[in-house]
Amino acid sequence: QALAPLHPVAVQCQEAQVVVTVHRDLFGTGRLVRAADLSLGSASCPPLPQNPAESTVTFVAGLHECGSTLQMTPDSLIYKTSLSYKPAPSGNLVIVRSNPVVVPIECHYPRKSNVSSSAVRPTWAPFRSTLSAEERLMFSLHLMDDDWSAERLSNGFQLGESLHLQADVASEGHVPLRLFVDDCVATLSPDRNSSPRYAFIDLSGCLVDGRADDTASAFISPRPRQETLQFVVDAFKFAGDNRNLIYITCHLKVSPADQAPNPWNKACSFNKASSLWAPVEGTGDICSCCETGNCPMHG
Repeated sequence: QALAPLHPVAVQCQEAQVVVTVHRDLFGTGRLVRAADLSLGSASCPPLPQNPAESTVTFVAGLHECGSTLQMTPDSLIYKTSLSYKPAPSGNLVIVRSNPVVVPIECHYPRKSNVSSSAVRPTWAPFRSTLSAEERLMFSLHLMDDDWSAERLSNGFQLGESLHLQADVASEGHVPLRLFVDDCVATLSPDRNSSPRYAFIDLSGCLVDGRADDTASAFISPRPRQETLQFVVDAFKFAGDNRNLIYITCHLKVSPADQAPNPWNKACSFNKASSLWAPVEGTGDICSCCETGNCPMHG
């Protein structure tokens, strides 16, 4: 160990792929391992072609390629794979001079993000905010035209009109993901915890504004795609305050698209005709906590 290179295996978790660089002096003994004895993942993916004189071996693979697995925690998507070194006999076919090695590799991607509007003045301003960084998913929120065809250019809303909001996540290169809006709050300052505040989406995906008697606020069903969620909210202002400046902060998250929606991951609207909560997808029981107000916050 004392002779081993400081970082014999280096990993880069990029937006859509993982890059693994292996020093051929894997054990720090000066004896170089052969690239052909190295592989990535349960699918035993080979490294990139290389010059035999090079001292490193490089693997490049999509996050869900080479037999990688996905684990989801409340806060992260974790892609797991492994680097394998399996020495093949050379020369004398009955002996080998090194041990096999398996190096676990993980890439962590935060599955939640807050996206906020710029200050809205004098009424509602075009609205776009994206969090984008290496090792992060790219979330965005857009104010859309009434037919959802493009971002809304006009910055004026009258009470009685509706806001068409579209949340997205760029998930190319990941396993298929489904986007949810955990909550959205409107405030008179950039601090989402300031007062007064109005949570029009709450309880891990309940569009509670639609429960009021005089609104038609709802999620749009079906989705245009799994990584997009659209919702309509009737325009409003804060009572007793003449300012036409409102901040909106929404908390977005993703789960694997093949995971069934549940009380933690849901998009529920109140149907006034039936007086029942209904999900964009999943079974109706996942929305029952929208009425009781005791939705689980983690899962």
